[in-house]
Amino acid sequence: MTTSLLAFVGAAFLIAMVPGPSTVVILRRAVTDGRRTGMATVLGNECGVLLWGLAAAFGLSALLLASNLAYDGIRIVGAAVLVWMGGRALWQARRGGELPDEEPEPAPAVSLGRACRQGLVTNFANPKAGVFAVSFLPQFVPHGAPVLPTLLAFSVIWAVVDLIWYFPLVWLAGRVGGVLRRPSVRRRMEQVSGAVLVGLGVRLAVEA
Repeated sequence: MTTSLLAFVGAAFLIAMVPGPSTVVILRRAVTDGRRTGMATVLGNECGVLLWGLAAAFGLSALLLASNLAYDGIRIVGAAVLVWMGGRALWQARRGGELPDEEPEPAPAVSLGRACRQGLVTNFANPKAGVFAVSFLPQFVPHGAPVLPTLLAFSVIWAVVDLIWYFPLVWLAGRVGGVLRRPSVRRRMEQVSGAVLVGLGVRLAVEA
């Protein structure tokens, strides 16, 4: 059991390091709205990770493997969410370009609850996470171990590892946020993050 646990923790850290839509959304929130908002987005993202893990533990994620219709439905919804968030970021960057660089750009009020929901939706709207969970978690269950309790424990560990990885990223983003929140720099970041989110959404929509 110890060997399986150590192997799972190591693999979970490697997976967390792979950038994706959640990374883009979390860093954008941390830079534009501060560490507290960034951490709220992380907590929402980890709720999505935990839900996918629990779904895999109870066999619900297997539906995504068994049903093309279910997978495609979540895939299209997830793609639409990413494109919408990316388009919103690009629109904000365009509006910010109308202001002089010397004047502080008025930041939109983003509540912690909204940031948390954004992290949750970004993660949970990605069907790859469900397919990954149902194919990834069972590989580390030791032979003879109770399957459901072990999968539930791995789901919690997966979310905790993800949280540990994102915490220093949010802290660093908040540390340099003063520089990155300058109007010209912020507009460029909104443009880049918006383009990346739109690209990820389009890729998710068209892929088989």
